Amino acid sequence: MNSQINLIGSILLKRIKYSLIVSCVMFIDSFGQDPTFSQFYANPLYLAPSFAGATEEYRFALNYRNQWPAVPGVFHTYSISFDKALLNFNSGIGVLATYDVAGSGELSTTNIGLLYSYDFRINDDWHIRPGVNFKFTYLGLDIYKLVFASQMTGSGTVPSVYPPPFSKVADVDFATSALVYNDRFWGGFTLDHLLNPKQSFYGNESTLPVKLNVFGGIQILRKTRLRQTYQEVLSVALNFQKQADFYQTDIGLYYYRDPLIFGLWYRGIPFVTSQAGDAVIGLIGIKTKQLHIGYSYDFTISNLISSTSGAHEISLVYEFNSFSIGQRTKIRAIPCPEF
Repeated sequence: MNSQINLIGSILLKRIKYSLIVSCVMFIDSFGQDPTFSQFYANPLYLAPSFAGATEEYRFALNYRNQWPAVPGVFHTYSISFDKALLNFNSGIGVLATYDVAGSGELSTTNIGLLYSYDFRINDDWHIRPGVNFKFTYLGLDIYKLVFASQMTGSGTVPSVYPPPFSKVADVDFATSALVYNDRFWGGFTLDHLLNPKQSFYGNESTLPVKLNVFGGIQILRKTRLRQTYQEVLSVALNFQKQADFYQTDIGLYYYRDPLIFGLWYRGIPFVTSQAGDAVIGLIGIKTKQLHIGYSYDFTISNLISSTSGAHEISLVYEFNSFSIGQRTKIRAIPCPEF
């Protein structure tokens, strides 16, 4: 009798757990939110397609974010990009791939995009650089990697409960941006998910909402020696994001003193109760002529402080060119923070 009760209890527990899983999937169907990077200027193509080709010639970038490491299986985000300046055409091209995975069921989002930007020179000081990103998006879930009640028993004889079939989601998407800059100031915006890609595993009318990014900054201190590249730079930078009912603002300082980089900024929207302070972020890194490496940590200051362990992020940017000595072509650099 006891064994029958245990068997029924295990099956009910499994069905309840499965119902919760389906509810989570349906919730994900109803609203999706993009991953965010604390080192947003260390992932320039993700921030705005206008940055495609905004380099001396070639640029390669890798980014990794581990959010809330104290929560098992939650939020790992990877990004890889490559872009090239087309100097003879005042343009830039690039390719950007991102992979975001969450949970033991590996709910994942993959995006692969082709980017293009063009640089308009307004006068000797000011430039405008629009950009576009055409991308393919894929949403997946491996429900068989979830742990059910039968896997928690010693005998493992509890019958399995199989989920109803669902379709993995593939769609196309589009983003556009504009960037204005001079020798010290830069600012711009990005509109992403303009095609509202599908988000439902079960054919519901659920799409990813449009995301708005507004970003900018200014270099308030620059020092150099013997007309070389800047040896010391202090920048203030801002990144505001809005997606459906979600708002987020990152604002802070970047300080570069050859070859070290330090950063400190705040994430949150003061005086807005529903979007209160979330984190204080610290950055340390190193920059050489071609290689930039950065590490940042999000110190959570919200109510989640005791259960999430913040977030770790690593970035690597490598810039190189094929010019021989005496053939180097100088382009107008965008004065973004050193990272």
